[in-house]
Amino acid sequence: MRHEIDTVIIGGGQAGLAMSYHLTKQGRPHIILEKGVIGETWLRKRWDSFHLVTPNWMLQMPGFPYQGNDPDGFLTRDDVVIYLRHYASLIDAPVRYEAVHKVGIAPHQPNTYLVETDKHTYEASHVIIATGAFQQPKIPYLSEAITKQVQQIHSSHYQNPNKLPAGNVLVIGTGQSGSQIAKELHEAGRNVFLAVSSCGRCPRTYRGKDGIWWFNQMGLYERTPDMLPSAKARTACTPHTSGRNGGEEINLRQFARDGIKLVGRFQDAAGTRIVFADDLQDNLDKADQFAWTIMKRVDDYVQKHGLDVPEDDLMQRDQELATDEIETVRALDLIEEGITTIIWATGYKPDYSWIDVPVFDHKGFPVHERGVTGSPGLYFVGLPWLHKQKSPLIIGVGPDAEYIAERMHEKAQLVNHKNIMETNKLEQMSDQQRNSSYATA
Repeated sequence: MRHEIDTVIIGGGQAGLAMSYHLTKQGRPHIILEKGVIGETWLRKRWDSFHLVTPNWMLQMPGFPYQGNDPDGFLTRDDVVIYLRHYASLIDAPVRYEAVHKVGIAPHQPNTYLVETDKHTYEASHVIIATGAFQQPKIPYLSEAITKQVQQIHSSHYQNPNKLPAGNVLVIGTGQSGSQIAKELHEAGRNVFLAVSSCGRCPRTYRGKDGIWWFNQMGLYERTPDMLPSAKARTACTPHTSGRNGGEEINLRQFARDGIKLVGRFQDAAGTRIVFADDLQDNLDKADQFAWTIMKRVDDYVQKHGLDVPEDDLMQRDQELATDEIETVRALDLIEEGITTIIWATGYKPDYSWIDVPVFDHKGFPVHERGVTGSPGLYFVGLPWLHKQKSPLIIGVGPDAEYIAERMHEKAQLVNHKNIMETNKLEQMSDQQRNSSYATA
């Protein structure tokens, strides 16, 4: 049996809830389909000690600005879930807990969609995909060549140090997840090897303000894709920083001083042997340059606007760290080094195989204009760079959801206008027919 509904939102995270808020304001009938619980992704794909790296003042869901007494703090994973569930209750979000198996165009109905779940089938005029960017863990195929004596997990399955087998750990990847997990494992007494990628780093605090505050103040979160130096920059890894312990500075060179063993980017594997690229120093230099560029940009901004903020010697301290010589290791034998676990902090790739509508490019990414696809009535929200850099963040999903809701409203007005015009035309034709009949009589 099919259930007819105007709009189906797939995904009950921040993007789906923001979308529900704006559709409710329009009075548009809709449901949210969520396969788990509100906050499912945060619970399943974040480790136990996870904190947001964005401060609490950026908790800006539509109609629900931050109201706490710690604007410069950072929510824990569990607090994020509580926050989203409270918001869902506040807006009375129409959530149904069903797993979506397929979305396709309805037979003989080019402007409607069939959404099949484990419980029901819905026929909808509009479908909004709000499942986020963390769909399928991305692990190199070479992982299959590694000995089965070593446990391998993706960072999305890491929970805490006690859940890993005893022994040393190799973390591969230094985005936000990899750098934070490596630090936690080291602090727990594990010997950690960290394969360094080319991700940048963001100063946690500079000149008396949080690095994210400067990002926002200088308008960097308002950047659109056309303002980036290249299309490749849209998929660049997120600069590493941390919200633990009130906000921690992350510097991989300091990691090395503390005893974490840095190696280059993962390159090859066979059995117990792992090979790394000869790019460790280059990658550390790139991270430094990324941070120093931000600092220089802040300095210029301060001077231009005459801001009364303190001086800061962070760059000088960074440069002192950069004089350390770090041994280049090109290969490791996992067994000889006592490594019992590899954690792949290598990001995610899209998985929209369950959407049977031709709106994807050759890499599997949706083709859209600010979330509006070429298939009428099918939309995306919550994706990185959907419209701006802030699009996937809690502070950014609201404006994108509002834009899509407005486009849906405009579409409905056009349809109503067309229907009225057709009705008037039929009535005019009917009047002409009646007049013609009277004249004949």
